[in-house]
Amino acid sequence: MAPMSDAARDVFLAEPMIAVLSTTPPDGPSLSVPIWFEWDGSRASFFTDADSPKMRRISADPRVSLLVANPTGEPEAWVLIEGRVEVTEGSAIDLAERLAHRYWDMDDAAHAQTVEEWRAAGDSWRLLQIVPTKIRSYG
Repeated sequence: MAPMSDAARDVFLAEPMIAVLSTTPPDGPSLSVPIWFEWDGSRASFFTDADSPKMRRISADPRVSLLVANPTGEPEAWVLIEGRVEVTEGSAIDLAERLAHRYWDMDDAAHAQTVEEWRAAGDSWRLLQIVPTKIRSYG
């Protein structure tokens, strides 16, 4: 298969899939974690708490990669975004709520409660945006 066109990539990244974010801690090999994300056609956005281990690693080294892939049983397709993270303080709750609606059934009381707790945490959230330096795809 060939790389995806930009249009096909944008359609692929519009699906609610779990991405794998890889960061590099100062004292060891890369560390990968699953995250929710939003792609706007030029940047991938996600959120985290200001005191999270992920935020500490990104603060030390903003270079990351983000991998989004079809699940097993579907035709192979993936997008790998490499870049640097830009961090914005106190503006992540809007993204967090959009992503909660994208990934969760918000009629579930536990999910709705979690979003309320996020809102109450206020300025402790950070908006993180990956500014791509390289994008690779297959599918």
